[in-house]
Amino acid sequence: MEIPDWREIYKSKIVSAQEAIGYIKSGDRVVIGHAAAEPTYLVDTMVENYQTFENVEICHVVSLGEGKYTAPEMEGHFRFNGFFVSNCTRETVNNGTGDYTPIFFHEVPKLFKTCLPVDVALVMVSKPDKHGLCSFGPSGDYTKPAAENAKIVIAQVNENMPRTFGSNHIHVRDIDFIVEKNQPMLEIQPSKIGVLESKIGKYCASLIKDGDCLQLGIGSIPESVLTFIWDRKNLGLHTEMASDGIVDLIEAGVINNKAKTLNPNRSVITFCMGTQKLYDFIDDNPNIALYSVDYVNDPMNIAREDNMVSINSCIQVDLMGQVDAESIGLRQYSGVGGQVDFVRGAAMSKGGRSIIAMPSTAAGGTVSRIVPFLDPGTAVTTSRNDVHYIVTEYGIAELKGQTLRERAKRLIKIAHPQFRDELKAEYERRFLQHYDN
Repeated sequence: MEIPDWREIYKSKIVSAQEAIGYIKSGDRVVIGHAAAEPTYLVDTMVENYQTFENVEICHVVSLGEGKYTAPEMEGHFRFNGFFVSNCTRETVNNGTGDYTPIFFHEVPKLFKTCLPVDVALVMVSKPDKHGLCSFGPSGDYTKPAAENAKIVIAQVNENMPRTFGSNHIHVRDIDFIVEKNQPMLEIQPSKIGVLESKIGKYCASLIKDGDCLQLGIGSIPESVLTFIWDRKNLGLHTEMASDGIVDLIEAGVINNKAKTLNPNRSVITFCMGTQKLYDFIDDNPNIALYSVDYVNDPMNIAREDNMVSINSCIQVDLMGQVDAESIGLRQYSGVGGQVDFVRGAAMSKGGRSIIAMPSTAAGGTVSRIVPFLDPGTAVTTSRNDVHYIVTEYGIAELKGQTLRERAKRLIKIAHPQFRDELKAEYERRFLQHYDN
């Protein structure tokens, strides 16, 4: 039997964006590629034709795009259902015209196989290699599983998309419609690191030892940590997200993955989000491996890495050690993401540690982030049973294995001085004893 050449298959599937979007039907669930791999040309074309659709559900996690499907005139045509809330989708979730679905990041692919089947996956991929394989570039995460489980896969082929190793590819035969459109990669600039972030980063870095394997969350504090670990040796990387900060550390050999117990000698990532510097670095780099989030963020896989250290941030911590990293009262701000995946994985890792880091105050210093009680309606992201270290610019509080009374004392010591008296008063009311330093 003669096997069709993949090049002919590829050519037969090329259509215009207008034609491709026409295969989306009213009532469909459409999953959009993640973060830097968002196919903005396809999304814009879909939005331009909004009047032809009714009740199309749009699902994704982080968006670096404009989120035009959340505009007021889109109501009745598109409805956002996010597993995370970004700047462009926050308002639609909180004004009731969109939805948020709480879910651990590693479980998102399972949703596509069970209660949230995918009608259409809109993805962006690289040009095919000599074997007919296209890469999902900086996003394995849920993007690859969405394509694998969708009834229809519409792919924007972009020659600027980096080609990444791991299991992060799809063959042209598994794509239903191909739209060729070259666009610059979506970028996010590194967060600014100020004096406060540097203090917190330095405390976090003091908990990192030679041979540790790192997971770093999003924002200025995790990026600050990277600036304080240049003297460490044989660090590994097994992380949900990677940003520009990893590039220089890998090139300098600080992160070399030699001590890793799972996937040694390779940095394992589920998505990358940064500038062109990062995308150029991961392009065709065999030392960087991207896998889907149900592999990278699976706590059991994380636990297979000895000396796993996870570093994430949050919004509030109460005196019991309950962590809120996703909402301000009932207002959804972001999502659980992979924080709990890595906190629990690190807890099961031999020699593992998890760190939650935050400034001691918010709103220009007028609000304490260490509070007697979480604000009414606030979601508990990481439970008091899971939390290990809490870090602010005033120090480190190790909570694992500590009583409620001792937890409160340790947290008060790293709260901002101007709020310590009221926290001490709550301590005395709650524990019926005088607060003693």
